[in-house]
This record gives sequence, structure tokens and C-alpha cells, in this order.
Amino acid sequence: MNTSFGNAARLIGAGLRALLVLTLVTGVIYPLVVTGVAQGLFPGKANGSEITADGKVVGSSLIGQTYNLPKKNPDDAEEAAVPDLKWFQPRPSNGLGSNSVNTQYSLILSGATNRSGDNEELIQWVKDAKAAVVKDNSTAGYKVKPSDVPADAVTSSGSGLDPHISPQYAKLQIHRVAEKNHLTVAQVDKLVADHTEGRTLGFAGEPRVNVLQLNIALKQLTEK
Repeated sequence: MNTSFGNAARLIGAGLRALLVLTLVTGVIYPLVVTGVAQGLFPGKANGSEITADGKVVGSSLIGQTYNLPKKNPDDAEEAAVPDLKWFQPRPSNGLGSNSVNTQYSLILSGATNRSGDNEELIQWVKDAKAAVVKDNSTAGYKVKPSDVPADAVTSSGSGLDPHISPQYAKLQIHRVAEKNHLTVAQVDKLVADHTEGRTLGFAGEPRVNVLQLNIALKQLTEK
């Protein structure tokens, strides 16, 4: 009886010691080392890839934002958002819908629609989005054709939070942005060209434009 109790006590003691050591190693030392290395080598990425403008953090290069006009009634969660057409617009962010718990700021939930290509609601979303893109981006001297509208202008990404658009969609918006901001088309075209990123390592992914960084540069250009 005493032998069994002693063996059990030793096993419990060994288990507790292992628990304490593993807790210290995996719960304290490892996180501190990883955090220290990340802060030392990649401080920007470790802190959320923040983007600053005028000395303030205005967003992350990894998360898309909307550029809408202020709501007439901020407390009305049902009021439809109206895009502010003086800014470059991002991809649609339908995703899984929105979280209306906080009516002051509607948080977009990350995720795809999970609708099939022949889903009637999805098809209608795309048709409505294409019609809006054609209408919003046509100016007196520049008419957008439905065939000019790229896929990323009318569909959300898998996460619904893509911060980038294709160079084709950015160029489609140049005439409208130039007109709304009293700039020349050449000025805005250069802005897009300067903010177009190539494929990662020259072969991975597609060329892209970060909308937030482009709009920050646009703001700086209009203030000159």
C-alpha cells in the first residue's frame, strides 16, 4: 500500500514538474524569443504593417478599407453606403455581410460568400456592381464599357478584406478621380503607375495596387 502510494506521488510530482517546465518554455520563453526576433528583424510586420499619414496611423497595408461618404444618419444601420467618388475605390467586400452590433462602425466579417457561380443572388450582385462601376467611372470625355470592367471590380476576395486592386481596375478609375479632384489624367495615371507593385519575387501572384497607399498619395497630390 505504501509502495503504491509512493509510486503515485512520484508520478504526480514528475507530471507537475514537466507541466511547470513546459509552461515556462512554451508559454513564456518561446513567445518572448519569437516576439523579440520579430520586433528586431521585422518591426513593421510584427506591429500590423501599419500605414501612417500626417503622423497618424490610418490603417494597415494588409486590410482593405472602404471610402464612403458620411451617413446622413450615423445611427441608421440600414442606410446604404454611398462611395465617395473622389477616392479610388477598393474591391467589393460583401463577404459574409456586416456586423451591425456597433452601429457607429460596421465591421466587415472576413470570409467568402460561398455561393456557386450559378447562384442567382451572386449573379445579380455582379450585374449590379458592374452597372455601378460603368456609371460611376464614366465621365464627359471617357465612357466605360461593360467589357472594360475587370473581375476584381465586381467580386470580393476570399477574405472580403483584400487591400489591393488590379492595375486594370485602378486605371479604369483614373478619369473619374482626375475629374473629381481637378487633376489632369496624366497626373493620376502617373500616380497609379508609381504605386503598381509587380509580382512577388518576379513570378508569384499578380501585379497589384494597394488602395490605401494610393489614396494617401492622391491626398498629398491634391494638397500641393
